[in-house]
Amino acid sequence: MDDDSPEARWGQRTEIPLFAASLVFLAAYATRVLATSVAPFWRGLCGFVLLALWVAFAVDYVVRWRLSGQRFLRFVTTHFLLTIVVVLPLLRPLRIVPLYDVIQRRQGEPRLSLYARVIAYASLSTLLLGFSGALATYQQERGAPGATMKTFGDAVWWAASTLTTVGYGDITPVTRLGRVIATGMMACGVGLLGAVTGSFSSWLMQTFYREGDERPPGK
Repeated sequence: MDDDSPEARWGQRTEIPLFAASLVFLAAYATRVLATSVAPFWRGLCGFVLLALWVAFAVDYVVRWRLSGQRFLRFVTTHFLLTIVVVLPLLRPLRIVPLYDVIQRRQGEPRLSLYARVIAYASLSTLLLGFSGALATYQQERGAPGATMKTFGDAVWWAASTLTTVGYGDITPVTRLGRVIATGMMACGVGLLGAVTGSFSSWLMQTFYREGDERPPGK
């Protein structure tokens, strides 16, 4: 996509506010899930915030589509992550890379190496995905017959073991939607773990290679 295109200019203006809105969305959702004893007014307010922000995300999606000049199906396939976060707005904070691109255009040259950026992106994405997945799964599992996920702490433990592909099996989802969420988290965990491991391994190989080139030849 051309950096001077209308869609790109729209993204540069809206990416930071929408990322902040995504964090508010996550906070409101966490309040509704975890603060069960809160007054009905505040629960209703959180629900209104969730709906209003989802509408804002949907409007942004439609505007980007219209500005792109592409057919709708073509736009969906070329903006896959953007489509996913509109359907599942809880994942909107995962749009870290576009946010970084917008900030970088304003600040100039990157201060971190490519490998450091990949590891930082993957680590932050893992934390956000783990917290969001734990919230969504706990909401489904809480009170379900035969559920082993009794508290949100159990959900966090389960999310950590799932994303790291450890899978102890002491806590497992029993509801259908909970298992669907678990499947997505397992797939994302493999991808994120592979990105971190691959980047770290590549960095080590380049470091050792440079050290070998810089070492003076033996006599």
